[in-house]
Amino acid sequence: MTAVVHVLATRPDAVTLAPVVAALERQGSLRQYLVHTGQHSGAAMVDDVLADVGLRAPDVQLGAGEGSHAAQSARAMEAVEPALAELRPAAVVITGASNSAVGVAITAAGMGVPVARLEAGLREHDWTVPEEVNRVLLDSTADTLFASSEQAVANLQAERVGEGRVHLVGSTAVDTLRLAEDGARRRETWLRYGLAAGHYALVTLHRPANVDDDEQLARIVEGLAQLARRVPVVFPIHPRTRERLSAMGDEERLRAAGVRCTPPLRYGEFLSLELGAGAVVTDSGTVQEETSALGVRCFTLRASTERTATLAHGTNTLLGDDPRELADVRLQPADPVRHELPHWDGHAGARVAALLVERYAERSATTAEPPSG
Repeated sequence: MTAVVHVLATRPDAVTLAPVVAALERQGSLRQYLVHTGQHSGAAMVDDVLADVGLRAPDVQLGAGEGSHAAQSARAMEAVEPALAELRPAAVVITGASNSAVGVAITAAGMGVPVARLEAGLREHDWTVPEEVNRVLLDSTADTLFASSEQAVANLQAERVGEGRVHLVGSTAVDTLRLAEDGARRRETWLRYGLAAGHYALVTLHRPANVDDDEQLARIVEGLAQLARRVPVVFPIHPRTRERLSAMGDEERLRAAGVRCTPPLRYGEFLSLELGAGAVVTDSGTVQEETSALGVRCFTLRASTERTATLAHGTNTLLGDDPRELADVRLQPADPVRHELPHWDGHAGARVAALLVERYAERSATTAEPPSG
């Protein structure tokens, strides 16, 4: 049976890939392998979310780890080459915009293995953002491009990337959300923190532009402390963010201001807090999609966003990169109204799976050999 390889590097990648893997499993025409690059590691960031979204343990671990863009990409390139030569897939499915995903995509293309790209066409139009460079590289490398929104399709058309190979499928992350939504609502995780639905702000921040710059992070801490004086704040802290906060002594400052700081939460627990929040403050692309699909007010602490559909059709407000704008965060205590964004109907994974079968199920995998010379 012809095989495909799914590549995940980060926690959100698992959320995006899970509906595609499930749909292909039901279809039964392609053998599937799961390759984890290792850019995120540990139970909280990988193992738990895999279990929560119904993905099995990865078949291959590349061990790309942390480090610079070049180091992560290079380690992924070196490790994935023998894996692809052994598995001989007809295609490699890649999502996200991680450094290690770029390394895998370049290696696959060099070995003659087509790359199928989820989340294609997302653009911030800001070349100072490392993820933007990765998005363009991944889309340029891809043989098939699956776009989540009409705006993403327009970006690809404007760049003349993948002409004739672009497919508007919707957001697979929303598929995962819809499957878990009812259970997350019944969980009522906000009660664990003594909170009432609609009467707290949920915060998640992890992007290097926000947490790797000491001055910016100090301003964010001050902004969140000010916010916590007005409304209850829950802050599940990403490991890279906690490392920076601990180094500066700012986690204790947040706790002293009343911020409820927690370790990373499992997918269902975090989704439950999203459902109950009166507002969400984030720099995560996936969270922008989730909140818009749920109808929960979202404030994005970034200068730009690649999820422009959430600005046009959803509940997302772009604050910019000045943490003083956190003063504008206001709760929406009324019951949220679900937004039905175009093609965000819970069936994106099935559309992707059908196209993967159509394009690759009968393809020979003989080209998956290490390049010579």
